[in-house]
Amino acid sequence: MFVKSVMIPKFKSYTIDHDKTIKDALEKLEEHQIDGLPVLEGDSYVGIITRYGIYENYFSAEQTKEDYLQKTLVKEIVTHKEHYLSGDEIFESTLLDLKDFPLLAVLDDNQKFLGVVTRYDVLAQFQSAFGMNRPGVRIAFTSSETEGRLARLADIAQHYHEQIISLVTFDETDRLIRRIVMKIEKKENIDQFIEKLENSGFRVLDVKED
Repeated sequence: MFVKSVMIPKFKSYTIDHDKTIKDALEKLEEHQIDGLPVLEGDSYVGIITRYGIYENYFSAEQTKEDYLQKTLVKEIVTHKEHYLSGDEIFESTLLDLKDFPLLAVLDDNQKFLGVVTRYDVLAQFQSAFGMNRPGVRIAFTSSETEGRLARLADIAQHYHEQIISLVTFDETDRLIRRIVMKIEKKENIDQFIEKLENSGFRVLDVKED
């Protein structure tokens, strides 16, 4: 999945003009209960303004609160103009990029604003990948790293008519053993399914209903 598939497009994004005041920015942040806004000059991306940046700049501004809010312009404290996405990145990679930012802008080759990717939306995609939004039974097990093991797992699931909600693998390295976490819908044949997994060479580590 690419960044463009989880991007909030421009027409749905909350943004602010670079000539607006800090007061305007805070009001918009409060209105939409968000932590950051892309700053635009026309269609061009200028950077990001965040709650944290607003408060941080206030303490070093040596101005009264009213002067700071009403006379300081967004463009004076905007940051991270060079920190953005093109939309072709794999969305998983954005989790580290968003570690220190509430959002990242997506720009075209001419630095025109296309939309945003937020930390919330990326985390929601990870929740979906792990099947956290649907009830079921989560099974953690290990498997030898040999050709056809995932195909064998799929055959077993199909034989028992298991509905797989999510399937995530770990240890994508040179190790000979791979950890797998699979979430399936809860059925009465869960014990038989687990027994079949173990008899087929999969070592079950944990079974949890959630």
